Order: sequence, then C-alpha cells, then structure tokens
Amino acid sequence: MLKILGKASSINVRKVLWTCVELGLPFEREDWGSGFQPTDAPAFLALNPNAMVPVIQDGDFTLWESNSIIRYLANQYGDGALYPAEARLRARVDQWMDWQATDLNRSWSYAFMALARQSPAHQDPAAIQASQQAWTQFMGILEQRLQATGGHVAGAGYSLADIPVGLSVNRWFETPFAKPALPAVAAYYDRLALREGYRRHGRNGVA
Repeated sequence: MLKILGKASSINVRKVLWTCVELGLPFEREDWGSGFQPTDAPAFLALNPNAMVPVIQDGDFTLWESNSIIRYLANQYGDGALYPAEARLRARVDQWMDWQATDLNRSWSYAFMALARQSPAHQDPAAIQASQQAWTQFMGILEQRLQATGGHVAGAGYSLADIPVGLSVNRWFETPFAKPALPAVAAYYDRLALREGYRRHGRNGVA
C-alpha cells in the first residue's frame, strides 16, 4: 500500500491526500514534521535529504516534491482524466501547477505566515503589505483565467492543476485581510467544494 510521510495539516501533504481521493487510491499516512516526528531524523533524511514533507513510498519507489508526487500518482494510477497524455493539454496543466509553486506560492508566503499563522518572525509591516499586494496581483491573474475558462484553471474541465491552485485559493479566503471582490475565484472555490477530496483535505477549516 502507498505510504505518505507528512502531517495532514501541511498544504503540500494535502495535495497528495486530495489526489489519492480523486484516484480512489488507498494509503497509509505517518505524521512527520513540526509537532510530530522530526524531519531532520536520520531515517527521514535517508528518504529526503531536504528534510521536508511530503515523501511517498510506493513499494520500493520513494519520491519527494509534492507536485512531482501528484503527477506520478496520476500517471501511475489514473486514467488520463486528471493529467492528460496529449502534449498541449498536459503542458497547460503543468503551466498552472508550476505557476502555483513559484509565483503564487512566493507571493502569499509572508502574509500568510504573519496573518494566519501569527508567526513572530513574520511581523514586519512593510513586508506584510508587500506580500498582500503581490498576492492580490496574482489572484487577479487567476480571476482573469477563470473568467476566460468558465470552469477550472487549466480549462473548462477539472484537472490535476486544480489541486495545488485550489489549496492556495483556500489560503486566500482563510487569511484575514481586506481583499478585492474576485467573483470568478469565489465561484471556483464553491465549485471545488463539490469534490469530496477538497472537502476533506482542502476546504476543511485548515489553512
């Protein structure tokens, strides 16, 4: 059985958990990370030298990096619906997954840590404001994209890209600061909530 190493509150672990629900894939999960087994333990470092969750073990195959993991799971156990084989369709899914991991993720990191997690190390007012502004800018890009597709981030239909992007959208709504109205994003948030995997591992009261 697939083994997932990482605490269930981690956004990157939640990508993997949601993907497993979409694929109907059974798994076992072990708690690793802050507050649980330490990821700098030798046993964990032997699996991921970066000391970060998640890590999966699928038989004798070990893999880290959350987006790589969910791509692997969709390739190994999916039917092509989440992660299409056709090159241009797959490239569009990859584009939005990579955008979430780089541009969007970096923009919200400081503001989220300051406002949602109340981190003492993230209380510089100028840095919070800059992060809010960047985050709002990138959410505006997502708003435009969803207005254009009328459905999901890679196109009209649901895809693997909606998992990382959907989790970031959850953080947008769960982080307390003044936000502009983004009606297409709000409708997308509600549309994703129809999916069992998102209700369990995304829009579940955990930011």
